[in-house]
Amino acid sequence: MPKEYLEAVARPGQTVNPLFTFLGLELAALSPGRCTLRLPFKPGLVQGGGVIAGGVLATLLDEAMAHAALALNAAEGRGRVATISMETRFFAPARPEADLEAFARVIRGGKRVLFVEAEAVSGETRVAVASAQFMVLG
Repeated sequence: MPKEYLEAVARPGQTVNPLFTFLGLELAALSPGRCTLRLPFKPGLVQGGGVIAGGVLATLLDEAMAHAALALNAAEGRGRVATISMETRFFAPARPEADLEAFARVIRGGKRVLFVEAEAVSGETRVAVASAQFMVLG
């Protein structure tokens, strides 16, 4: 199941992940246990303080980590994943008019739980990092 989904979500104009479509997320790179997502800037991502909302950054990081976990599962013939817990740390504001990228990697795999880390950058600036645990659903 993850393999077919990952193939579909990587296609231009994909329709299998409505959140990607809504936010404008792009799958930039994917390999077993690794994922890079790109979030092109759009004004709707900016909060009242004039910077990209922290929740948007957290969502970007969560999606990158989930797809890194899915890519590892697909390579190992396992199923989907669900976030168990996630910790996000913010270092700098993500300024408007700059695209964001998130780089995620599985740091420890297991039969039931995967441990994943990610960082989000805006240009050359590291704006946030996250770590999460994902449950393997099947």
